[in-house]
Amino acid sequence: MNWYLQVLKEHYADFSGRARRKEYWMFVLFNFIFGVVVGFISGLLGIKWLASIYSLAVLVPSIAVSVRRLHDTGRSGWWLLIGLVPLIGSIWLIVLLCLDSQPETNKWGANPKA
Repeated sequence: MNWYLQVLKEHYADFSGRARRKEYWMFVLFNFIFGVVVGFISGLLGIKWLASIYSLAVLVPSIAVSVRRLHDTGRSGWWLLIGLVPLIGSIWLIVLLCLDSQPETNKWGANPKA
């Protein structure tokens, strides 16, 4: 939960630097859980715009943590656009996001594991 809150509080629109795999995937996990809960509550109460508001609220931090995760693997944030290629692009993006960090300092900063 701390990883999720850290992305929202400290790195809301921070597209520079690097993000560890743990930070990225914990953010994705809790974002998915909260999204399901908000979607369920909005469907239960009949407030259809509630899920849309949540999605818009986490859109920028989701993109930012993805870009920082790509920076950690030594790639530019523009690689995020590979996900727009149908099927193959999404699979390739997941592979890139699962790769280990570059152990040394790269042009986006020091290794966050160190």
